[in-house]
Amino acid sequence: VQLQASGGGLVQAGGSLGLSCAASGFTFEDYAVGWFRQAPGKDSEGVSCVSNTFGETYYADSVKGRFTISRDTAKPTVYLQMNSLKPEDTANYYCNVRLGVGDDLWGQGTLVTVSS
Repeated sequence: VQLQASGGGLVQAGGSLGLSCAASGFTFEDYAVGWFRQAPGKDSEGVSCVSNTFGETYYADSVKGRFTISRDTAKPTVYLQMNSLKPEDTANYYCNVRLGVGDDLWGQGTLVTVSS
């Protein structure tokens, strides 16, 4: 049972990056998937999530209009397309699935660095 995040890197402000979170070992289509981020010295922040039912999405105000979350059940993978990146988007990004009460599954994190 694991989540494998990838796609981070270094990009200039205004640029784009796409993150992926590949799932294995559980029934992916039964769960919502979220992306969180944590910048150095700051608390973790919920960035976006996508439901497992009708694909409803949620975005933090700080990324609304710039980030797009999507999921592909056949892969099974969740994507986070990040456009118009800002230096304040610099953080480690983690994908998450809540398998049950007190049972959170986390990916290993992928670093996004946005230079000004």
